[in-house]
Amino acid sequence: MSARHFLDLDEIAPEELRAILDDAKRVKAARNGRPRLAPDAEQPLADHIVALIFEKPSTRTRISFDVGIRQMGGETMILSGTEMQLGHGETVADTARVLSRFVDAVMIRTFQDATLRELAAHAEIPVVNGLTNRSHPCQIMADLLTFEEHVGALGGARVVWAGDGNNVCHSWIHAAAAFGFDITVACPETLEPDPGIVAAARAKGARVEIARDAAAAVTGADAVITDAWLSMHDDVSARDRRHNQLRPFQVTAELMDRAAPHAVFMHCLPAHRDEEVTSEVFDGPRSVVFDEAENRLHAQKGILRWCLE
Repeated sequence: MSARHFLDLDEIAPEELRAILDDAKRVKAARNGRPRLAPDAEQPLADHIVALIFEKPSTRTRISFDVGIRQMGGETMILSGTEMQLGHGETVADTARVLSRFVDAVMIRTFQDATLRELAAHAEIPVVNGLTNRSHPCQIMADLLTFEEHVGALGGARVVWAGDGNNVCHSWIHAAAAFGFDITVACPETLEPDPGIVAAARAKGARVEIARDAAAAVTGADAVITDAWLSMHDDVSARDRRHNQLRPFQVTAELMDRAAPHAVFMHCLPAHRDEEVTSEVFDGPRSVVFDEAENRLHAQKGILRWCLE
């Protein structure tokens, strides 16, 4: 039987994604009151080891996967690209074949989507996308869990992305098609999301709008989401130009006031206060950013449980 990979939200059936999310909620509730080092009551990863590969820096992805795997009874092996032959000329395909002989699953946080795809194509074990330049599906599963906790049902909801149409934005668009909510991306013309991703989501019935006026876009929204103006894979020399382009899309208190009264502010972190979002909003009562960060743990447990059945 082929391995069950978690690569992108648009490649997994909506009912499967719903099951992962519901399982994450159940697992989170079951941990209520337990010490952080205490194992989960269920130990689905007992006698399992998962390799965590980081070609990009990481805080939340590294900690949440490591803690989650340990709580589920498994062990982790944390590796960087520079300390593997993967970073010194060995092919991704050969790395996948070797890993398949030693571990039960692999999570990789890398730059090129092609690296993720080649690893999955040659691995005999599940591969999880911890982030690529194209997408960030684990983050969005945690965000969806957070949205349902604070706002309610996803179906028919309206979320607004303000800023760069980047990899996190792409996964939000994938999620809109899977969970039946509307998404508006307010961004400059030069930083729109991948048109192929937008077209594919629309073909599945998703309402995906591209807007230039952030104030008009957020009116009545259930959630307002943003991300750093300069991603890890962006050219640092373009910083000033990108900041000038994105400044009209900064999330301010005035912008949030145009959203629905129950609307939440979301950010995948790390954030740059008073750049993409003002400190007033980031640290304010509508911000759920640290709930999102915590929910990485629970969402990724659901993902791994699904991958390993």
